[in-house]
Amino acid sequence: MAVQHFLAASLLLLSCLAPTSHAVTFSSLPRTLVVSASPKQRQVVRAGVDIIMLTWSLNASLPVGTDSGYKTVKLKLCYAPISQKDRAWRKTVDDLDKDKTCQHKIASQTYNSSSSTFTWTLQKDVPTGTYFVRAYVHNSADEAVAYGQTADAQKATNLFDVQAISGRHVSLDIASVCFSTFSVVSLFGFFFLEKRKSKSSQQK
Repeated sequence: MAVQHFLAASLLLLSCLAPTSHAVTFSSLPRTLVVSASPKQRQVVRAGVDIIMLTWSLNASLPVGTDSGYKTVKLKLCYAPISQKDRAWRKTVDDLDKDKTCQHKIASQTYNSSSSTFTWTLQKDVPTGTYFVRAYVHNSADEAVAYGQTADAQKATNLFDVQAISGRHVSLDIASVCFSTFSVVSLFGFFFLEKRKSKSSQQK
């Protein structure tokens, strides 16, 4: 009996000492930041080449002190629904630890109550697709507590398209054409010489 009491007390102690954590859901975050990006609706920008200007600030209509616990702002490039369709690896999940909407990190900066800007060159590894930008606000414990994004709630407006790097260059294409042409000419030349050689042999 004493052993059972001891085990029960041990389990209770361990449960108290175990770290407690809870999943942060996107639906629980208030939209307190106003975020904008320089590309216009459905404008095409090129990965590894074009620059995007991002601006964010606290919504001026909110009560004073709303941002008292804000410490950092993390900007991310996010897939629009049209670029998530039939792609489970980009699926939107309410649990932020499992959400795959915003996979491309842009920047992490100290929160500033006034308007802030950031200039970002699209990374070369960003795939072709339709995107928007989202800013997550984190507290001193690095927990997401609010957000803002360029798109509307349905993620249907203020979207832009990214054209990925094709991996091909003009110089390589020209070299490929030259080698192909040389091969064809060489082949015809070989047959022509063989034909002349054969005729010469017959005449002798």
